Amino acid sequence: MKRCCCLAIAIAGIGVGCHAAIAQSWPAKSIRAFIPFAAGSATDIVPRALFEPLGAELGQSIVVENRGGAGGTLGIGAVVRAEPDGYTVLANSSAHTIAPWIVPNFPFDLAKDLSGALMIGQNANMLIVSPSKGWKTVGDLVAAAKAKPGSINYGSAGVGTATHIAAEKFRVAAGFEAVHVAYKGGAEALADTVAGRIDFYYCPISTALPFIEDKRVLALAASTPTRAPELPEVPTSLEAGYPNSELIIWYGVFMPSKTAREIVEKFHAAAIKVLAMPAMRQKLKQLAINPMPMTPADMDKYVATELSSNEKLIRAAGIK
Repeated sequence: MKRCCCLAIAIAGIGVGCHAAIAQSWPAKSIRAFIPFAAGSATDIVPRALFEPLGAELGQSIVVENRGGAGGTLGIGAVVRAEPDGYTVLANSSAHTIAPWIVPNFPFDLAKDLSGALMIGQNANMLIVSPSKGWKTVGDLVAAAKAKPGSINYGSAGVGTATHIAAEKFRVAAGFEAVHVAYKGGAEALADTVAGRIDFYYCPISTALPFIEDKRVLALAASTPTRAPELPEVPTSLEAGYPNSELIIWYGVFMPSKTAREIVEKFHAAAIKVLAMPAMRQKLKQLAINPMPMTPADMDKYVATELSSNEKLIRAAGIK
């Protein structure tokens, strides 16, 4: 029995030693980063802005592969099924916590299959309307919607997108009915909002800013818990008196959950160093991305909370 116990301890020790050695030498080759959406989306642009300088900091290139389709499950699956060796990562947005409740028979448990490695940052959606509507405040819009139930419509970049969920969260919090008009992308939704064919639209701030500055649309509220730094004069929907109406659009990086914590922490530390660089901070500012500092452990807790709250919202709203 003593010999068996000693052998078991020795084998365990060898395993720990190998594990530590692998973590210490990481990264020894290039890293693959999967993005579960098409090139050109914010979910693609934001992490790409980080990955080039981060690769230089780590001493290995980060090769980005866009693998869209099936509500993001193709790109997510490529990472969930990958070896947990730190050489395959997922870059995703807050859509990460929406997809499980939108995609039929979603095949993964994101809280268990993936671990947070880095929160890159966050930005706001702005509730915008055409000046032709005559609404000056969020209260004006809500009053008009309640005066004629079902007469108001809102646009989105598609079912289950952050633009859709932000609008639904606000609508439910404010207690009015509205018709959802889902577009193939945000550009079409924005164009019809400018033209007045759509009553309101929760538009990403980086896209909305030029139109707000040109007074082609009016910003009534920010979706975030605090005011957007780019538009400090615009109140949040919370400030306007609608509890539980806030929605943060965030961008982060994940690794398979069995990845060694030493590797996760090493990746996180290098990325934090890059995010603090003046050139990187300026680049993110141009993209209207604001810091959202979190440790990997805090990120896991935050994502779990988001998954739970989005499940309740989507089921309550009957979104399919």
